[in-house]
Amino acid sequence: MNRILMLLSVAAILLNTACNSKKEETKEEKTKFLVTNPIERDTTITKEYVSQIHSIQHIELRAQERGYLQKIYVDEGQAVKKGQLLFKIMPTLYEAELKKSKAEASFAEIEYKNTKRLADANVVAPGELAMAKAKLEKANAEMSLSQVHLQFTEIRAPFDGIIDKFHVRPGSLVDEGELLTELADNSSMWVYYNVPESEYLDYQTQADKGSPMQVNLLMANNQRFPYPGKVETIEADFDNETGNIPFRATFPNPKRLLRHGETGSIEMPIALKNAMLIPQKATFEVLDKKYVYVIDKDNAVKSREVVVMAEMPHLFVIKEGLSLDDKILLEGLRLVKENDKIDYKLVQPESVLSHLELYAE
Repeated sequence: MNRILMLLSVAAILLNTACNSKKEETKEEKTKFLVTNPIERDTTITKEYVSQIHSIQHIELRAQERGYLQKIYVDEGQAVKKGQLLFKIMPTLYEAELKKSKAEASFAEIEYKNTKRLADANVVAPGELAMAKAKLEKANAEMSLSQVHLQFTEIRAPFDGIIDKFHVRPGSLVDEGELLTELADNSSMWVYYNVPESEYLDYQTQADKGSPMQVNLLMANNQRFPYPGKVETIEADFDNETGNIPFRATFPNPKRLLRHGETGSIEMPIALKNAMLIPQKATFEVLDKKYVYVIDKDNAVKSREVVVMAEMPHLFVIKEGLSLDDKILLEGLRLVKENDKIDYKLVQPESVLSHLELYAE
């Protein structure tokens, strides 16, 4: 009996030793942290700029003659064609003036023909013929002017576009120059946004002069506009107060989705040479500042503040705070604290990037 108890005790000791050994191995494996280095390479980031959207043509339609608005032939928001009749001012007065000027022109023409016949027969002096001719030309000019005034009672669309809200209604007495409505050509849109001086200089030095840069438009509903635009114009001067210069990109608008006066954000690619990249998951925040854990020569964990220049999917572009030789903690940031000594495995940054499924250009 004693022999059996002794054997059971020995077995229990051996089993306990084996379990403790396994626990120590597991514990040792769990404390093996992954560490990597920053990587430097050429890449492209996307910068967002608040923008204002304008029609490629947006004009005011005003009355060219004074009178009562007789009729409106279109509705607000309606698409119209070039030359289409939009408004008509009561033409009675101008029709009467045209009839009067036509009669005066006819009388002057008869008088000129009679005078010419007499001049050909040497009955009147050449000066009288010249006076009759001048009178006829004046009458014809006044008739043409009356025709123009009559034409001005009809307001037609100068180009294809969309009618804005009306500022008058039928029966209103309108003065010459009074605003009737606005007309917008939305076939293409001009999108304006401001670029800081440093980014403007980067754009100018890296831009391909042979082809305009393509940009995207993020609309107010956070949906990307389906058609890319091209940067075609940069204004001449910087704003001394803001340090910005306005860019203008042109976007096709075949479905007329964009309207004059909308807002959005331009997404513009910016090329970076030798940018320093680290994974976003290697950072943590304290009071809106970003930090990483750097492993020193004694394998101790030291927190260090970094300044982020730009953000990419799963990556940060670092402006300052790190060097390429620094070893940064990649995983397990919550399991360590300042000055902890750790065992680690160094993972090459190229391998880290490939596992993040990122593409840096």
